[in-house]
Amino acid sequence: MSDDDQLALREHVRQRYAASALAVTNKTSTTTTSCCGSEPPAINSCCGGVEIEEGFGATLYDDEDREQLPTEAVLASLGCGNPLAVADLGEGETVLDLGSGGGIDVLLSARRVGPTGKAYGLDMTDEMLALAESNKAKAGATNVEFLKGNIEQIPLPAAGVDVIISNCVINLSTDKPAVFAEANRVLKPGGRIGVTDVVADNHLTPADRAERGAYVGCIAGALSISEYTDGLRNAGFIDVTVEPTHQVADGMHSAIIRATKPTSD
Repeated sequence: MSDDDQLALREHVRQRYAASALAVTNKTSTTTTSCCGSEPPAINSCCGGVEIEEGFGATLYDDEDREQLPTEAVLASLGCGNPLAVADLGEGETVLDLGSGGGIDVLLSARRVGPTGKAYGLDMTDEMLALAESNKAKAGATNVEFLKGNIEQIPLPAAGVDVIISNCVINLSTDKPAVFAEANRVLKPGGRIGVTDVVADNHLTPADRAERGAYVGCIAGALSISEYTDGLRNAGFIDVTVEPTHQVADGMHSAIIRATKPTSD
């Protein structure tokens, strides 16, 4: 993929998620879509806003977690899993959410790490960041910071993060090796990754994946299970596991991905 193609694809992703953020902000739910949805959802969901496809979005969170947050944070959840269920956050830890969107995972992480911890959210979309800041204020979160930037160039110093989470975002990157390398750079020795993402069965070619869904729909850009595993290992991670949880298209799955940065080289 040429540099121009990468830039064009990134802009397409940005526009899609900007529209989703504005739809939630303006309550125009007929234009909001889930990450892997190809059509606008219907009005009159259970939360009075966006109806997310089964297997995606806020339906993957416990009722108790959803009830703790502003409605807009819940409606803006566009992912394919619940990274908080796999990250095992502890009091006082620093956590970074790659592609934080409306902030649902950041705000829930902030509660888990407590006042001595810190939760960062990183997103490239101004509209999503504005929505996240609004949700932060409504939630009264004081240990949260949202950053603008790309997940291929994380605007944080090296070795300052305990845990990296992400919810169906890494598949949207046009340079996944850079994402994995940056994750390794900002994690402390012994730090860990606990993300959810879409992965493909190993026998599916890139063309096969493109037939099953669009890049911006979290399908065409998904790595295979072996590609994801090899990519993390090549970036220096150990104890890499990729565990499919539910099918989102033929041969395509939401998955839990875990990995650890070694304590020493």
